[in-house]
Amino acid sequence: MAVSKESRRNKIRTRIRATISGTTTKPRLAVFRSNKDIYVQLIDDLNGSTLVAASSKEVSGSKMEQANSVGKSIAEKAMAAGITEIVFDRGGYLYHGRIKALAEGARESGLKF
Repeated sequence: MAVSKESRRNKIRTRIRATISGTTTKPRLAVFRSNKDIYVQLIDDLNGSTLVAASSKEVSGSKMEQANSVGKSIAEKAMAAGITEIVFDRGGYLYHGRIKALAEGARESGLKF
């Protein structure tokens, strides 16, 4: 029996989350990609809190442009909160397409990971 895309992604996601964790000084940039939108959060895993969040709900353009601008948006919000370094959690998605565009947008705006 074939493994579904969702169960495959969850398996990869669990494996990634076993190795990375966010702190207050170096939070985890968690990505969720739906068919229409893309959402990101900077998470402090030690306290279990979201420090900064952004989504493509407030952005227009193609999906790739939205992902890039969300990356820039989260980087600007992080800089305002005093965060310069992060740990990237791609959430089990391949580092390609919208996930890559988001990461490049965040790097362009000054986040280090």
